Parts: sequence; structure tokens; C-alpha cells
Amino acid sequence: MPTDRGTRDQLVPERDDDGYADLRSYAAIGDGRTVALVALDGRIDWLPLPGLDGVPAFSALLDADLGGYYSVCPVDDFTVTREYVGPTNVLATTFTTATGSVRVTDSLNEGIAGRLPWVELARRIEGLAGTVPMRAVVTPGTALRTASPWLDDTVHGLVMRLDGLTLGVRAGDGTDVSVEDVSLRITFTATPGSRHVVGLVATEKEPLFLQLPDQLDAGIDRTVTMWRSWSEQFCWDGPWQEQVHRSALVLKMLLYAPTGAMTAAATMSLPESTTVAKNWDYRFAWVRDTAYGLKALFRFGLREETHAAMSWMLRRVREHGPQPQIFYALDGSVPPAHEHPTDAPGWRGIGPVVRGNAAADQLQLGIFGDLFTIVRLYVDHGHVLDTETGRTLAAIADLACDRWREPDAGMWELPENRHYVTSKLGAWEALTGAVRLAKVGQIPGDARRWEAEAEKIRAWVEDHGWDEERQAYTWYPGSGELDASILLHAISGFDRGERMRSTIRALRDELADGPYLYRYSGMAREEHAFTACSFWLVSALHLTGDRDGARALMDELIRVLPNDVGIMAEMVDPATGDFWGNLPQALSHLALVNAAITLADDDGASADGAAD
Repeated sequence: MPTDRGTRDQLVPERDDDGYADLRSYAAIGDGRTVALVALDGRIDWLPLPGLDGVPAFSALLDADLGGYYSVCPVDDFTVTREYVGPTNVLATTFTTATGSVRVTDSLNEGIAGRLPWVELARRIEGLAGTVPMRAVVTPGTALRTASPWLDDTVHGLVMRLDGLTLGVRAGDGTDVSVEDVSLRITFTATPGSRHVVGLVATEKEPLFLQLPDQLDAGIDRTVTMWRSWSEQFCWDGPWQEQVHRSALVLKMLLYAPTGAMTAAATMSLPESTTVAKNWDYRFAWVRDTAYGLKALFRFGLREETHAAMSWMLRRVREHGPQPQIFYALDGSVPPAHEHPTDAPGWRGIGPVVRGNAAADQLQLGIFGDLFTIVRLYVDHGHVLDTETGRTLAAIADLACDRWREPDAGMWELPENRHYVTSKLGAWEALTGAVRLAKVGQIPGDARRWEAEAEKIRAWVEDHGWDEERQAYTWYPGSGELDASILLHAISGFDRGERMRSTIRALRDELADGPYLYRYSGMAREEHAFTACSFWLVSALHLTGDRDGARALMDELIRVLPNDVGIMAEMVDPATGDFWGNLPQALSHLALVNAAITLADDDGASADGAAD
């Protein structure tokens, strides 16, 4: 599979014997509500409907036999080049066969006035050279083996039905459509200058608007225009322009437009390991990701998204507080603290495939710091809090004073509660943020208490979190082990001095493999390197004085980590460059853009108090 950026080289799509594609082969398209993953061979193997947390109508990504897919590709063998259509989330793939070439443009369409009230996937096929026989196959899946699809012959033609979904397949002139069981096969021939369109419209538990094929085609151009207009509002004149902008476009896809929530990833249950069951559902909104995202959104001058994410998060805290939740469902509800196993085999048979996330009821002290980071950024950029939010935040600061001494599950959501050092620092970050907000009149309360407790936390970390023998901040007192999340507290401003520099050296000695970092001690034996950790290291190096080292590491990561169209997953195998874990992963792209921001703002001021 390809590891180099760019589109000049012809790529040969490959699947294993069971029909699974390498995770690095996927591009993503989205409409602010759902995301489709498109493999190099033109097959859409993942598309939940109508939203990211909806029915996985096409999920061959996790179930090659019964998951379902939607493919468009030449009948004969081919090679591939692909790229996004400029600064958009519309994908163009060029297929070349022995007899000619053809371009397929894939778009999750927008409406004239914004997001459509239905989901509309359009695929335009343009003949470029020679004669290329083409085939499209639409095979709905079994929603991870929980439902059975069926074809309904209506007065206006065949539609597909699955677990409350109604799907209409649309094909333009010059195509032949045949039925095989519950699949539709569409064949046609591309010649120089020819233009065909096939597509899909979908609704859930409501009537289906059967869009005409030429309207689907027009929707592609409208969607390109919309994305270009959005990109014109994007302000970034720093280094690594291409990848920073692409990562911002990925993050825009993961912002759930109906509510403003930042989705952690577009997928669920993609494995992090081949030896340990680490398959998680990430289609939720983590407070942490929203906090890290706001720094980027502010820096890029994106006003609507910033306010929507901020307001959504604070409404959830007021509604479900005062203890902040680790994450919320995309509709704002608190998800149940359990997982629903399915019978799907998982990507390449590496299960389990589960819906839901059992970490929902954990105590994570770092959430306090993440929440106050959001609010501090908002206020520091010239905005003001409402009275009710101020009172809620004051109550949360008091709660942080009372709870910081408790053991918790830590940032990594571990099953055993301990006194994790970075968890204590999350409470420290919250209380220092509360003091700052109180001093500028944004929240009520006794700032003297918060300031005193913050100093107690600092003293605790300096006394119990520092290992004199290792010359490093450790994972938890007495462990002698290391945790890469300590890098976030070079960024938060807790320590940018010699102790942090010494800790960075220890982390690189023990947790690094080339430019990549594992999350904490021992993880190299059971999972792959965590993408975000490498970019946290970039920021920490810069902020502790090694600016040349930071820039060199950033250059290397930009070169080797994203796939050919700039997408990144949660984890990467240092030996092969293969992707592991869910994708596109918000935290990976957030860490990249915030590292770029930190390095671009050479004095480091932009990183003060804001974690990457």
C-alpha cells in the first residue's frame, strides 16, 4: 500500500483473500452529518445513515461477507490516482486500464441552503481516454448482522429498505440496471467526453425524496462550490499548508452539523491490536477533542463552528453536570455505560465489533482541565459567558477542588483507577483556568480557594509524580513507568523547564520507535504507536527550547504519516506504516494542526494554557 503523499504515482488497489482493504487505502467524504470511506478500488465500505451514529447500511469495513458496499470501478484491471477536488471534501479518483481511463468524482452532496434534509451520495463518471467498461454495485448490508435488507418494488421503481432506512439508487441515461438478490448492478461504458452519474438517496423513518440523476450530478458542483467557499474563510499562512488545510477539512467533516458536536472518529471497532481486544466505538463527542479542536478553530478564524461547538458543550454540562461527562452522544444525551456486542467478525476478522463505549461512566480528572481550556480560549478570544454558565463552571471548579485527590481511570480510560500524574495535572489546569476566569469577571466564586488547591496539586506532582532515579515524571507514583500524555503539560504550561526536558528524553528512549511514540510503558508489546503522541512531542520539544528538533520531527511526520490524500488513523505500525484503529481520527488531525500552530507562533504564546 502507498505511504507517500501526492497523486502522481499510479497505485494498485489490493484486498486480502477475505475481501478487506488496508486501512491506509481509505479516503473520506462527508456532509457534516455522516462520512463515507472510499477505498482505492472505488468501493465504499463504510457509510452509516442518516448520521455517523446511525444504521451502518454499508459496513464491509467490519464485515466483508454481510456488511454491504457500494462500488464504482472499471470491469477490467486498473491502476489508480486520486486527490480531493482542491480544498474540498469531494474526491476524484482516476482509473486507468489497458483500454483507457476514467475519472470518478464522489460527493456527499449539500443543498442550495446548506445541509440537505436527506442523505445524497453522488458519483459522477467521466470518460477521459479510450473505452472503459464500467460497473457499479450497490449491496446493502445487514447492519452488523442485526437486520435484513430487502428490495421493495414501488410505483416509482425499486428501493432498498433496512432497519428503518429507505434507500433509492439512481442511475442516469446510458446505464443498464439488473437485480441480483438484494443487490443492484449498473453497467455502462465510458468513452472520451462521456458523462454518467449513479447515486444514492436515503432517509430514516420518513418519506424518501427520489432525487433525479441530473440533480445528483448538479449537486456535486454545488458541493464543490460550498467547500471552496468554506476554505476561503480558512485563515492559515503558516508552514505545512497542504496538510494543515486537509486536516482542517477532515475536522470539519467530523463536526456533527445538527448539534455542533466534535465526533472523535468516523468509525467504530477498528482494531488497535492483533493480540489484545482493543476495538472501540468512537462515534461520540469527547470533551477532550472539543477542547483541543477549539484552539485550531479559533486560530483558523472559523467563527460559526467555534461558537456551535462551545455552546453545545456548555449546554451538555449544564444539563448533565456538575460532574462533566467524558463524552456525550452526538445528540447531546449521556450514553449508557455499556457496549452492545455484534456477531460481525471485524476488520480482517479481528473482533469484537461493539456498539457503545463502556468508558462512559469513568472518572477522568483530566476532563476538568479540558472543559476549562475550552472556556478560557473562548473568553481569551474576546467573547463572554452567560450568567448560568458562569455559575455552573464555578461549581465545577469547586468539585475539582474536592475530587483531585481521588484515583481515576486516566486519560487512556484504563480499567484500574490509580493516581495518574496527568490526571492531577488536568485538575490543576482546571483550577488555574478558573482563577483566570474569575479575575476577568467571567465566573463567580472564591478564586482564593481554587488558587490554593492548584498550588497543592503542583506540590503533589512535584513530590509524588517525579522519579528522581529515572529523572522523569512517571505514569503514577511508584510505578517507574512513563506516560506520553505528560507532554500535554509542557503545552499547558505546567513545566517547560529541565524536568520536562529530561522527561522528554526518557520518553524518547523508552516509548519511541523512529518518529513515533507509544502511549505508555509496555504498549509496544500489545498495540501500535499512537499518532497524536508524536505531534504532542513536536509541540513539547518546541516549547521546551528544541525548536530545530521540533521542526525536523514535524517534517518527518508530515512526510510519512498521512496517506496519499492526507487522512490519518488513530495508530500506525512503525515497521510498516500501516494504519490501525479508527479513522479518520479527530485527535490525530487535531494534534497535527495544533503542533503546526505552536511551531508557527514562534514565541509559543498561542499554546499557553491550551492543550494540543
